[in-house]
Amino acid sequence: MGLADRYYMREEYHASRLTTKLIVTLIVAFVIESILLFYFKIDILTPLGLTVDGLQHGKVWQLFTFQFLHTAPWPFHVLFNCLGLYFFGRPIEERLGPKKFLVLYLLSGIAGGLLQATTTAVLPQHEDFPVVGASAGVCGMIAVFCSLYPMQELTTWIYFFPVTVRAKYFLMFLALFSLYGTIIPFGNVAYAAHLGGILLGISYVRWGDRVEGVWDWNPFKSWRRKDRSARPSLAKTSRWKRSRPSDPSELPSEEFISREVDPILDKISAHGIQSLTEEERRILEAARNKMAKR
Repeated sequence: MGLADRYYMREEYHASRLTTKLIVTLIVAFVIESILLFYFKIDILTPLGLTVDGLQHGKVWQLFTFQFLHTAPWPFHVLFNCLGLYFFGRPIEERLGPKKFLVLYLLSGIAGGLLQATTTAVLPQHEDFPVVGASAGVCGMIAVFCSLYPMQELTTWIYFFPVTVRAKYFLMFLALFSLYGTIIPFGNVAYAAHLGGILLGISYVRWGDRVEGVWDWNPFKSWRRKDRSARPSLAKTSRWKRSRPSDPSELPSEEFISREVDPILDKISAHGIQSLTEEERRILEAARNKMAKR
């Protein structure tokens, strides 16, 4: 694969197809759950919903299955989660790509489930009822979106009145509200699961790009990056802010790619194309021209 191909693949727009598939999966699972409950009196929440007792008996699959179930037969729970996933999941998938999006979404749900189970086991007066819903994963997506775009204005409705607030303040309110519900539970809602998803989403934006192995499932790529970052020529300076010759495009092709281009492509992968400086954009354009002459 040529350098130009690699460059344009890094810039590739990721259509939000996986978000749509997740929404369809949640709705289909809810319909099946409702049919089993209404027509056959089969309640699958007990074996598949998340409970402390279930985890203590080795039912670790509940950390995954609870994310695809909702309270039935009323559809409001699943519909609100699907709306949240639609509005916040799509831009995250477009920004990160489907693979990272899916891993992040599921890990947000697992983190929320673990915090909910821990809270129920440790704090008094917390009932161990089966926890179900995609809310933890959705809250993770909300946290990622609001952390990436803190100044984005969001409009919500409070008693039929539209209220516009910046994303960072919306996230603050959601986190504090979830924390209050975690300490003092009310309304039979798993607020600790929401809080767990939020914390994981914030953690990803702040530190996720430093843990490449979690998000990159190709071990050879991870080793290549570690080897390159360990080279003596790169050890003294930042990967993205080291000194360059006056005209780096005159370097031999392999050295030019290794020293000048690959770190910029890594920066695009970690922080997006909009994070590049004018000098870095110029270097990428020079690289594309150099490879075109081959």
